[in-house]
Order: sequence, then structure tokens, then C-alpha cells
Amino acid sequence: MQIKPMQTKEEIKGKAYVHWKVWQEAYADLLPQDFLQKTYTLERCQDWAFRYPQNILVALEDEQVVGFVCYGASSQEDLQESGEIYALYVLADFYDRGIGYQLMQAALEKLQSYETISLWVLEGNARAIAFYERVGFRFDGLEKTVHLGEERREYRMQLTLSKK
Repeated sequence: MQIKPMQTKEEIKGKAYVHWKVWQEAYADLLPQDFLQKTYTLERCQDWAFRYPQNILVALEDEQVVGFVCYGASSQEDLQESGEIYALYVLADFYDRGIGYQLMQAALEKLQSYETISLWVLEGNARAIAFYERVGFRFDGLEKTVHLGEERREYRMQLTLSKK
């Protein structure tokens, strides 16, 4: 397994597939099926992948993209001097192999100039919440409503990086 910056067209297409597939897998019980099937399409994920290829690390297994992480400066007004994990996804077939952890560590290394890293997690996404808590993220009390076929809640988590 290799973690590397996303560079080739094949990797961009692979990242798009992982993005789409993980939403179908991880959010099947959390979001409306109509939204997942008709709105959150593979074509939409491909469009995003080609339009926004920066700050993405992919996990490759036998040259197949099986996971990715997207990171950068915080988009939150109250966290201007912070980093953010925008997305971290691993295909269900590759769960429990440490891939998510390796992706997270690689992204945190890229974000090491920040003292605080934040991310948002969908209410009810117990697997992701448990993972983020194991890494050291904690809920900071902020929440927002997002429209994903219907209104859902997302909660912000933060991690304070120890300065070396």
C-alpha cells in the first residue's frame, strides 16, 4: 500500500470512484436513497475530482485508488489560523487495514504548520466518529445543518497538534 499525492488521470478517476462508492456504502442508512442514487452520482464526483485536484493524497493498492484524504487551510471563519481535513474516505473492502490512519497521518504531516486541525462529521456516522476520536479529535460543540437530500446535522471536531 502506498500513500502519495494524486497526480495522474487514472488516480483522479480512482479518487472520484472512491468518493462516490464510499458515500453509497457509509451513508446508505444515514441519507435518503433518492439523494444518493440521483444526486450524488459518480459523474458529479468525477467533475469535482478533475476541478479540484489539489491537496489530495491517495492510497494505492496494486495501483488501484482505495482511499483518499483532502486537506488544507480551514474554511471556518473562527479558525482562520487552522488546518482542516475536508474529506477522508476508504472503500469498505479495505476497512481495518490501517489505510485511514495512514492517510490521516500523512495529511496531518502536511498540516503540521497549524496548531489546530478541524473536520466535520455527519450525525450518526459512528464508525467515522470512533476513528476520529482514536486519532485524537474531540467535538468542540459547534454544529451546522447541511442539506443532503434532507436536512442533516454535522458536528465539528478538532485536534490540537503538539509542537515538536
